[in-house]
Amino acid sequence: MVNWKPYIKQFLTFLKLERGLSDNTIKSYALDLKRIDTYLINNELDFSPKTITEEQLRDYLYTTSESLQARSRARLISTLKGFFNYLVLEDILVTSPMELIELPKIGRKLPDTLSTKEIDNLINAIDLHKEGGERNRAMLEMLYSCGLRVSELVGLQ
Repeated sequence: MVNWKPYIKQFLTFLKLERGLSDNTIKSYALDLKRIDTYLINNELDFSPKTITEEQLRDYLYTTSESLQARSRARLISTLKGFFNYLVLEDILVTSPMELIELPKIGRKLPDTLSTKEIDNLINAIDLHKEGGERNRAMLEMLYSCGLRVSELVGLQ
């Protein structure tokens, strides 16, 4: 049975020393690479990083990514791309079998917004008789009516 661990260990060392990635990022990469190693062992597949093909990697991604969210799938593919690109960089492989596999499109989540009634309640909750009340109300109205970010508001002269 082919052991991926030496290749994975070298890659993780490369990520830490050469790329300066954080420990959490390296742990995520290690987890993703351990998944493929475990998958190959459990399915009694004898492919080394040198012999695995694009088709075999697509099969792996298809079977494992069904249970993953889009972001986790994208990270898994990104990890594998990085791993095989590293093997090309180190002259272990001539080309990466991940070269033609694309990352899934991940939609951006829209920010949560307040309703008009909620905005009115916020503005009306400001006590105008307290010190800074007028200023606070003006700031909230400016944020809402102009669609400013807080950082833009505090930067105004």
